[in-house]
Amino acid sequence: MERRSKLVFVSDFALSFMWVCSGVLVRLFVFKILGSSNTHVAEFMRLSFSIANMFLFAFLAKVSRGGAYNPLPVLVDAISGDFCNFFFCVGFRIPAQVVGFIVGVKLVIGAIPEVGSGPRLNVDILQGALTEGLLTFVIVSISLGLNTTKIHGNFFMKTWISSLSKITLHILGSNLTGGCMNPASVMAWTYARGDHITKEHILVYWIAPIKATILATCTFKLLVRRQKTGSKSKSD
Repeated sequence: MERRSKLVFVSDFALSFMWVCSGVLVRLFVFKILGSSNTHVAEFMRLSFSIANMFLFAFLAKVSRGGAYNPLPVLVDAISGDFCNFFFCVGFRIPAQVVGFIVGVKLVIGAIPEVGSGPRLNVDILQGALTEGLLTFVIVSISLGLNTTKIHGNFFMKTWISSLSKITLHILGSNLTGGCMNPASVMAWTYARGDHITKEHILVYWIAPIKATILATCTFKLLVRRQKTGSKSKSD
């Protein structure tokens, strides 16, 4: 158990670091190497590469036996487990992801300064918090549903549905908050800019997604419990 915990801890750091680098490489490949501008063709290519990238990281997460590059699914696991699991997830796994993202962002900015400065809040704090909270609630609910549903072509279909859902939600929120749904990723970019301790960052990109994750998890458990109770009543 201890060996597996160390493996997941290292995997979280590695996957977070690799996720930053891969995202930047996808954008560079589409807009520079292929010579595409901000056209519909370029956007389609970027989305195609993004989906392929998500499949790669889903495979890496499976190989690493639970490694993750987003604190939200880790938080779901922490809420669903016992105190030791909660302490390990919140005290070790999420910080490992944050550090992995920060190291990745620092390396990328140092090597390729033109990559930009990451997502920014383009609306007021309340609207931003509601946006990130709603997007998070939806994606966490979808993920919980996929984890408890048997689908033909299990890994491929679940990853396909999850990837399309994430990209769709990202597009919906991109002009407002960046449509991130990943507090660790946003913190790495804001840390590089020096505004990671601002009120808007903490409220919009941490507190709102965390509350939405807890609400989605509790709502899902309640619905599953009611469904089981209803099934037992019918069988009786």
